[in-house]
Amino acid sequence: MMFELKKNKKGDFHFNLKSTNGQVVLTSEVYSSKSAAENGIKAVKKNAPEDSRYNRKISANGKFYFNLKAANGRIIGVSEMYDSESMMESCINTIKTITQDAQTKFIPT
Repeated sequence: MMFELKKNKKGDFHFNLKSTNGQVVLTSEVYSSKSAAENGIKAVKKNAPEDSRYNRKISANGKFYFNLKAANGRIIGVSEMYDSESMMESCINTIKTITQDAQTKFIPT
């Protein structure tokens, strides 16, 4: 897995956590500075191993997704949509075990 940290044309930052096949599995909120986004990545790494930090949900169209929350309850990442609960759980289990070693790649505008 890899974090891709991006800066948009407005000067804001966000990151995506990508799987080894390049698929986005988690997307962050928008941050006003690069350091704030880097702190968001640290928060994902810190909270990812704890199952209680995952808020599992079902969208209006029946797709499965989750929010990853920090200890204070703030959402630090939102997953992609999955066709099945088992696919979502598989992604969560991967994030729990591999995220700690994920590198960060900065992609400027």
